[in-house]
Amino acid sequence: MPDQALKSELPTSFTFSQSSLQDYADCPRLFQLRHIERLAWPAIEVEPVLENERRQRAGQAFHRLVQQHLIGLPLEKLSRLADTPDLKRWWGNYLEDLDLQDLKAGLNVELVLTVPVGNYHLLAKYDLIAVTPVGKALIYDWKTYQRRPRDERMAARLQTRVYRTLLVQAGAHLNQGIPFEPEQVEMVYWYADFPGKPARFPYTAAQYQREWDGLCGMIQEIANHRFFAPSEEGKKCAYCSYRSYCNRGERAGLMDEAEAEMDAAAAEFNIDFEQIAEIEF
Repeated sequence: MPDQALKSELPTSFTFSQSSLQDYADCPRLFQLRHIERLAWPAIEVEPVLENERRQRAGQAFHRLVQQHLIGLPLEKLSRLADTPDLKRWWGNYLEDLDLQDLKAGLNVELVLTVPVGNYHLLAKYDLIAVTPVGKALIYDWKTYQRRPRDERMAARLQTRVYRTLLVQAGAHLNQGIPFEPEQVEMVYWYADFPGKPARFPYTAAQYQREWDGLCGMIQEIANHRFFAPSEEGKKCAYCSYRSYCNRGERAGLMDEAEAEMDAAAAEFNIDFEQIAEIEF
């Protein structure tokens, strides 16, 4: 698609998320095509297609099981729904490894927070925020990766930066009206296939200030953009469903290698921002 045929300005009602910001960080052109143009995906992301779709459906089903368990649905009924090898394994690991009973009063499941940033909004949807009796806020995010990512990679992801920052910015109602101090916040990625090896990322005031400033600057940079150039990292293009728009190849990358280059499509569950009742601060 010629550049002159593409839109280049954000709609005034645009809501940013960790996913859209990660798209921009990975490739400005991807952000433009997916979030401004809202184009249909013209190409498959990874091969083999059916196996990739099966993994994504299983990941979504696992998230639903955990969500329903945490809001109090009967365990025996939920366990019957874990009816595939992947789901049985992940569900068994979850029940054996995670004991959140002591935090029942402080479990906030599938919570959405959003804050204004200039003329736009920044939103995060959390799998779980668990507030401990001593006031520590643990952000849990369930991952069903086939391979455990390096901690350094996850620390650099926009999800880690956005989720911790927004909880400090907009989580006071979870702490008796008092904003969380950054040192009270910790991000925990729990890997369903690696239950004993979660990735934990505590927070500091210096990190919070740096990341909040960085996120505001990034959003302003995107808002000022009028030309969204394709990424110079050609390796990622093999896993991009828009690669044909940039003449970056026809074949999709292999699924075994995909998680090193992209997050699972189930990570945000296709949030319809216009339908979300905002908790705004």
